[in-house]
Amino acid sequence: MSNSKHINYATSTDVTNAIETRRSLRAFLSKPIEDSLIKSILQKAARAPSGTNMQPWQVYVLKGESRKRVCNSVCHTFDHEPEKHSSEKRYYPKQWFEPFVSRRRKVGWDLYGLLGIEKGDKTKMKKQHRRNFQFFDAPVGLLFTIHRDLETGSWLDYGMFLQNIMLLAREAGLHTCPQAAWADYHRVIRDALPLSNEETVVCGMALGYADPEYIENSLVTERVDPKLFTTFLS
Repeated sequence: MSNSKHINYATSTDVTNAIETRRSLRAFLSKPIEDSLIKSILQKAARAPSGTNMQPWQVYVLKGESRKRVCNSVCHTFDHEPEKHSSEKRYYPKQWFEPFVSRRRKVGWDLYGLLGIEKGDKTKMKKQHRRNFQFFDAPVGLLFTIHRDLETGSWLDYGMFLQNIMLLAREAGLHTCPQAAWADYHRVIRDALPLSNEETVVCGMALGYADPEYIENSLVTERVDPKLFTTFLS
C-alpha cells in the first residue's frame, strides 16, 4: 500500500506551509496524542473571529471508550439503516450544477482511482465511506456542535474555528480530516454522547499522525487559478 510519491509529513513551522500541507487524510497511525496538545490546539483555535465574539463552537474530544462507543453505534446504523438518517442542515445543493459537480466528481474518482475502486462498485464505495465513521483509524475523533437557534453568521464563524484547528494540527506535526458525514447520524450520536437538545451536530474531524504507508494519503486535490474567482476593481 505504500506509494512512491514524496509527501511532506513533517511539522509545519509557518502559516503558509501549514496551509500548503493541510490535506484531508484518510489513514492514520495509532500513535496516541497527549491531552495537553489537544487542549493547546483548541485553546489557540478559539482565537478565531466570531460575530460580536459569540464563539458558537462546542467540541467533544473522543478517545478510548467514548470514541469506540460512538464509532460502533454509527457504523452499526450505517450498515443496517443508512437511508433513515440525514443531517439537520443541508450541506450540499439539492441539485448539483457546474462547475461544482465536475469538481466533486473529479476528487471522488481521483480518490477511488488510488484505491482501485472502479466506477459502479458500490460495495467498495460503501466500505470506503464507512471508514469515515471510524475516524479513518485516527486515535482522536472530534465532534462539533452548535446551538440550533444560531444563524448563518455563526456557521461561517465556525468554519474559521475549524480551519484554525487544522492549521494548528499541522504546526504540531499532526493531520486531520474534516468530515461532514457525521452530521447525518446526529440522532445516533445523541444517544451515545451527552448532547443537549439545543445542540446540532456540525461535523466530525479525525485527528492524528499520518500513516505514510497508505496510498490514499498521497491524494492532493486541485485548486483553480485565482483568476477564475477574483475580480480586481479600481
